[in-house]
Amino acid sequence: MPVPTLSRTPAFWTAAGLLLLVLAASGVPTPLYRVYQDQFGFGPGMLTIVFGIYAFALLAALLVVGGLSDHVGRRPVLVGGLLLQAAAMVVFLAADGIGWLLVARVVQGLSMGALTGTLGALLLDTQRPDRPLGPLLNSAAPGLGLSVGVVGAGLVVEYAASPTRWVFAALTTALVVAAAIVAFLPETSPRAPGALASLRPTVRVPRPQRPAFLTALPVLVAAWALGGLYLSLGPSLAASVFDLRAPLIGSLLVLAMQGSAAIGAVLGHNLPPERAMVAGASVFAIGVGGTIAALLTGVTVVLFVSAVVSGLGFGMAFLGAVATASQGVAPAERAGLLSSVFVVGYLSFSIPAIVAGSLSAVVPLETVTEIYAAVLVVLALTAVAGVRARRRAVQRPDPASRAVQESLAA
Repeated sequence: MPVPTLSRTPAFWTAAGLLLLVLAASGVPTPLYRVYQDQFGFGPGMLTIVFGIYAFALLAALLVVGGLSDHVGRRPVLVGGLLLQAAAMVVFLAADGIGWLLVARVVQGLSMGALTGTLGALLLDTQRPDRPLGPLLNSAAPGLGLSVGVVGAGLVVEYAASPTRWVFAALTTALVVAAAIVAFLPETSPRAPGALASLRPTVRVPRPQRPAFLTALPVLVAAWALGGLYLSLGPSLAASVFDLRAPLIGSLLVLAMQGSAAIGAVLGHNLPPERAMVAGASVFAIGVGGTIAALLTGVTVVLFVSAVVSGLGFGMAFLGAVATASQGVAPAERAGLLSSVFVVGYLSFSIPAIVAGSLSAVVPLETVTEIYAAVLVVLALTAVAGVRARRRAVQRPDPASRAVQESLAA
């Protein structure tokens, strides 16, 4: 007897819930890094390697299987990715050294690489044509999901005697249940030829979307690089520079940035895509400038306020970038395009954070963060300048068109 499938709207919100779950799972290790540092005895450099290896594994999976669901269907990829994520939670649960911690992060990254583009494409597939919320959910979910995972794990670390056991046992159960729920989702991507060819590592940005993609590139890099800094070194920065050593406080700093990113995406939802990107990049630059001011003055309130402002800009700019890049994209190319967006995001999420962590061994973390933040401000403002240049180019007719217009006027 065939399993009854959900209609469009329930399927859309179920996909959104699955996306939030896996993103929350990806954020859970952040407040636990301090626990693992005490247990396994490693420093900030190794901490950022543990953080970064996840992003590299995720990137590898995106490059190989990011567009696979366009050919074999969404549901098989979702089931495999969710069960792989559950396996990662089991490895975390059993980890008794840095080696197993690295293995867990690799497995988690591989599963997220399979799930990110597929769930994002499923949201676009099942959104209502008269109320397209897919780009909004794709933009707001990372901030909201990561915030839930980070703060939830921070609370467990603060109040539970065996935090890793509680967190990863609960997530293992939730992910297995989620894999079973996939059976009730409609298959929105019928089987199509080219599955093996799609496994060839490529970054697929369809030609019509390339100009917008390139314009958004600087702010994508800047926003995700800031997210990587907060999620890897945010608690360490709060402890070493501002003397905020409670695990929950470090989690709240991540919440201030990532949670407000979800709010920023909602605030920018009704703006035209390019306007949302410009407004978001401008707000982001102001917020990151505030982070520099907080580091120079040592004022904790300024640090948290700047995190909120930066997050608002992140969410709005990322929403604008995703909506702009996905306008008019063919259904068969959606997963591949979203995978390309996340390839840029996770490269920016990992490499700068690893560099910062490595430099902090020889340069004070405060100085490293100030330089890091200054570079991000420049990138955000470059995106603003790029959008304005594109607008001027569209509004200004080429010489041949101008000559025709002048001759007709004469």
